[in-house]
Amino acid sequence: MSQTKLVGVDVGGTFTDLVVVDEATGLVRVAKVPTTVANQAGGVQGALADAAVGAAEVGVIVHGTTTATNALLERKGARIGLITTRGFRDVLELGRRTRPTPYGLKGTFEPLIPRDLRLEVDERVDAEGLVVTPLATGQMREAVLRLRGQGVEALVIHFMHSYLNDAHERQAREIAATLWPNAYITVGSELLPEYREFERGTTAAINGFVQPVIDRYLRTLAGELARQGYRRELLIMQGNGGTMSVDLAARHAVSTLMSGPAAGVKAAAYTALAAGHRNIITCDMGGTSFDVGVIRDGRPALTADKEMGYGLPVRVPMIDIHTIGAGGGSIARVNSAGILQVGPESAGADPGSICYGRGGEEPTITDANLLLGRLNPAGLLGVDQTARLDHIREIFDKKIGAHLGLGPDEVASAIVRVANDKMAGAIRLVSLQRGHDPRDFVLFAFGGAGPLHAVALARELAIPRVLVPARPGITSALGCLVADVRHDFVKTINQGVLRLDLAEAHRILAAQVDEGRRMLASEGVEVETVTVQHEADMQFVGQTHVLTVPVERTDFAREDLMRAFEAAYWERFEVELREMRAQVVSLRTAVIGRRRPVSLQGLITLEPTVGGAAPAARRHAWFDGQWQDTPVYRREQLGVGAELVGPAIVEQLDSTTVIEPGDRVRVDALGNLEITVHGLDAATPPETR
Repeated sequence: MSQTKLVGVDVGGTFTDLVVVDEATGLVRVAKVPTTVANQAGGVQGALADAAVGAAEVGVIVHGTTTATNALLERKGARIGLITTRGFRDVLELGRRTRPTPYGLKGTFEPLIPRDLRLEVDERVDAEGLVVTPLATGQMREAVLRLRGQGVEALVIHFMHSYLNDAHERQAREIAATLWPNAYITVGSELLPEYREFERGTTAAINGFVQPVIDRYLRTLAGELARQGYRRELLIMQGNGGTMSVDLAARHAVSTLMSGPAAGVKAAAYTALAAGHRNIITCDMGGTSFDVGVIRDGRPALTADKEMGYGLPVRVPMIDIHTIGAGGGSIARVNSAGILQVGPESAGADPGSICYGRGGEEPTITDANLLLGRLNPAGLLGVDQTARLDHIREIFDKKIGAHLGLGPDEVASAIVRVANDKMAGAIRLVSLQRGHDPRDFVLFAFGGAGPLHAVALARELAIPRVLVPARPGITSALGCLVADVRHDFVKTINQGVLRLDLAEAHRILAAQVDEGRRMLASEGVEVETVTVQHEADMQFVGQTHVLTVPVERTDFAREDLMRAFEAAYWERFEVELREMRAQVVSLRTAVIGRRRPVSLQGLITLEPTVGGAAPAARRHAWFDGQWQDTPVYRREQLGVGAELVGPAIVEQLDSTTVIEPGDRVRVDALGNLEITVHGLDAATPPETR
């Protein structure tokens, strides 16, 4: 049987999205089914069945999953234990002496590993990497057996200064491997050979916490797909925007955190670049959250300094995404101060919003958009029965309107406005607060609910142009398909630039490249080319913040580092500190296996539009504080070159796009909706944005 079909599947908090591309015919099929929260594999199987695709027909499946992220955020991971250097078992709890809330003596923090499961052994390596105290092997055996006897499932080994000399951690692993009943042993220096014991320790602890959960889930899914005839490697999305095999994902489970949002940003970069836009701000609004990212010159920004909640920094590279609780299912309520609040709590997939007909009784953003005429009651996905607008109005009036003196329609409008303010704040955080002017970017809106709010957000932030892709609701699933295979490496060296041992630095980078190529070969994934990207984490001596700068080649010159660092420092702070000495903190390498490009032409069937586009229906929708007669268009009937003027609503299977009064829309050659926001200067050519 021919295996020409490529499948990308993304599991979100509310829906599981799937896209199938047949390379032989160019045909594209999509599916959107409710997420099966208890076992996400059920949603994946359901999406495959809904798209009428047999596993035996598929050449490759790429999967973005929220399993690890949900397990961490909900604290539903494994029971884990820590073995560390004597005197340092409380590092993971003390952290950086910060507080959960900046003001007031309030807030609590519960470490992933309780104190009675954090054990100490005699061993010590100093800050130069020299052994001060040998590892007490007898104590190590006793600690392993004690944790095993306490029902610990996953073990974390984390010693001081192991990033410089990992001999003790390797020795400890060998001892543990002979006594531990499973393969869930995380060694800090293997996962992250980087300085700062707190961040290295929390990253290792998070890996141990989610490893059994992600391992069982992925192997269950892979086994079920294999029984159905799938014969290739199941690829898993990473938070860095790349993919890896199930075996690697099971060992480096922490790398799968934020993989779903990362897939969306990858697809946004891929789609926008094909449409001629190099600088974009992405906004992904699903059922549970709102994710924002920045793409400059066609490349998503990466960070190795992500916080997965208070006291839980993660130091593995991830696409820099800011997330807030503002999805379609976010619950609106009046708080104790009498103020309307939206999110972060969500109705989720079950029971979901009121309009889903599954017993939900809390007002949500989706319900508000429905009351405002922006959504079609008959076109909602995942609805058990037809939405009753009078029932929704009754709940809005009882739970919010009665407290604020507003009617149901005014309550719905207020909910949308409050949600938009929250989302605009998230966009400001990744743009203005980091030195980027939003007016220099195009707003790329996707997710099932993103296009509903995109134009209002663009107007609030003075962004002149909005781009809505052909399939906004399955963009993250498409991102799984366009993602390359990627492996990242880091090594701390902490040397001044002027005294840097260049030969040693070149050797470290070369070794990272060799290891990356070896891992690519071992995975057996078909790639067209392999590219290498080097970076250096640098700072001025005495400063704490670090800037990551590009390193153009493996055998770089000292002057290359200085030029790159000075340019990055000027761009970030607009100041020169020539009298201060620069220092190289860490060297980084990304080895990327480029997969064959995926065509975007088949995402939506388009024919050139002759004359004006005809609306499929009309209905009253709420704009600018009043009801307006609004034309409703079907997305598949808007051909290349079609033009509209708002107010208008564009509906499709996976999303709805709202066009506000005066805004202009044009369908480009790839089926994207290019929206020009009324009253803003959009004269800048797309290629310069």
